[in-house]
Amino acid sequence: MTAFFTSFTGSLLWLILISAGIYFLSLRRLSGQIQTSQSKPHSLAYYYGRYAVIWAFFPAIIVLIVWTSFTRPLENQFIIQSLSAAYPDLPSSFVDLKIAQIKNISSGLIAAEDDIMRGLADQYGYASDRLSMLRYVTVILVSLIGGMFAISRIKPHFKARVVFEGFLRRVFTFAAIVAILTTIGIIVSLTFEAFRFFTQYHPIDFFFGTHWSPNVALREGVENALDEDVGGSSGSFGMIPVMAGTLLIAFIAMLVAVPIGLFAAIYMAEFASRRVRNYVKPTLEVLAGIPTVVYGFFAALTIGPFIRNLGLFAGLDVSSQSALAAGAVMGIMIIPFISSLSDDVITAVPRSLRDGALGLGSTRGEMITKVVLPAAFPGLVGAFLLAISRAIGETMIVVMAAGVSAQLTANPLDSVTTVTVQIVMLLTGDTEFDSVKTLSAFALGITLFVVTLCLNIAALSMSRRIGGRYE
Repeated sequence: MTAFFTSFTGSLLWLILISAGIYFLSLRRLSGQIQTSQSKPHSLAYYYGRYAVIWAFFPAIIVLIVWTSFTRPLENQFIIQSLSAAYPDLPSSFVDLKIAQIKNISSGLIAAEDDIMRGLADQYGYASDRLSMLRYVTVILVSLIGGMFAISRIKPHFKARVVFEGFLRRVFTFAAIVAILTTIGIIVSLTFEAFRFFTQYHPIDFFFGTHWSPNVALREGVENALDEDVGGSSGSFGMIPVMAGTLLIAFIAMLVAVPIGLFAAIYMAEFASRRVRNYVKPTLEVLAGIPTVVYGFFAALTIGPFIRNLGLFAGLDVSSQSALAAGAVMGIMIIPFISSLSDDVITAVPRSLRDGALGLGSTRGEMITKVVLPAAFPGLVGAFLLAISRAIGETMIVVMAAGVSAQLTANPLDSVTTVTVQIVMLLTGDTEFDSVKTLSAFALGITLFVVTLCLNIAALSMSRRIGGRYE
């Protein structure tokens, strides 16, 4: 029980309990001061409680997170020093294994193989318990000190609402900065690794090559495409087949999802009664909660064979894994994104536009097609962009229904692959991280990022031009 209370979860629970107590103590102090001074407080009572909670919870949780982040490296360093003293000739490749064994022995998951390991595990357990207890005491003290400091500042004339809203503004600003820095970090890391790839493989061969075969590592000294004399002894990294497969599957998915999702949204927003809408919309949104691996099984075991049998009946040569099967099932998967967002956008169109169109003699269909949909077009573009991003980034359905072979084809009945599938294949398995094969995954990633960014910019600029007339 003591170990639980000194753990991260136990310390967090204590912080929540202390913060709740500080909240009610601050309200009680405010009530007593109001009765004593007979003055009206500047803010509502709960703002004073929230102000006290800020000081009781947030400094302590920051200490808890920072302490926990630095505890693991310190514990590992302590074990390494103990291992060096106990096993002077221990190879460096066995250090991580021994660290894991010591932690498991200390936790009681495995038995010690000898007295030395048992002694090291006991030392580690003792040091870990002391660090956990010290962290627990420090966090509780910081929480209590912060809470008491906040309570001491609470007076009726104290501007608790202003201070609390200022804190929220700083939190939101910090969150925005973190999001921006995270995006910049992703771009910089992708760009750096992609630059390393392009120093070993010519960019023209990558962007305009029509053959993708990264299974064989590139020979030393060979920087361009396949060598005619050795025929396949070097890898080929032409991205056009991979990008073409990505766009083909996304296009098929949008052909399925956009009409169904948009028409469903129009029906729910303009024609369905409230009772029907309350049943139809949650039913559609259930599709969004189905795991993609289930969609993959459905595509591989049901849709793929169905399309193949249908093609054979019509005299067509259909692959058992086809872009059509993957795109169709992917379109079914992203229907909820389009229908739900489009419904919210269409519902948000002002009622005055509808009434004005109907008052001028428009039919309901004309009102929807000529007034409501153009007014909602910027929001609809946002829904479509979200759906396209989901389609481009999907992996599991493509692996199970479309295959992994990179073919440059526009035939939806053929087997194709996508950028995300190739990235997963390149970054998994027993592969050297510095090899050209692995670095090509970052080149694919930054290329997909740029393509998606260009699509977003073009769609947003078009939606602003069309939607500007309704602003």
